[in-house]
Amino acid sequence: QVQLIESGGGLVQTGGSLRLSCAASGRTFSMYTMGWFHQAPGKEREFVAAISWSGERTYYADSVKGRFTISRDNAKNTLYLQMNSLKPEDTAVYYCAARRGPPTGRGTEYEHWGQGTQVTVSS
Repeated sequence: QVQLIESGGGLVQTGGSLRLSCAASGRTFSMYTMGWFHQAPGKEREFVAAISWSGERTYYADSVKGRFTISRDNAKNTLYLQMNSLKPEDTAVYYCAARRGPPTGRGTEYEHWGQGTQVTVSS
């Protein structure tokens, strides 16, 4: 069992940057594949990025490639999402998620979820 708590969201102007963090409880964080998803009002949850347990493999949605970077620090039980060149369409609640198994963009395959953090990008 792992519990996840996101932080770092906020209000930023177009072109700005934010770094989200996801703190995980428990001693098994390094055994989990981790992912970031977002959900805008009235829309379905969407995949943003995923990272393997070792951090060696990363995957991104096309919409964020070249702008966002996912990383993890297993010694600190923490997942990160560095978001640069933010756009109004990035506005959403961002969730981190954990699963046993290889990285995937399918949210239904993640077993544990955080409560989310709001990111708002003003135009």
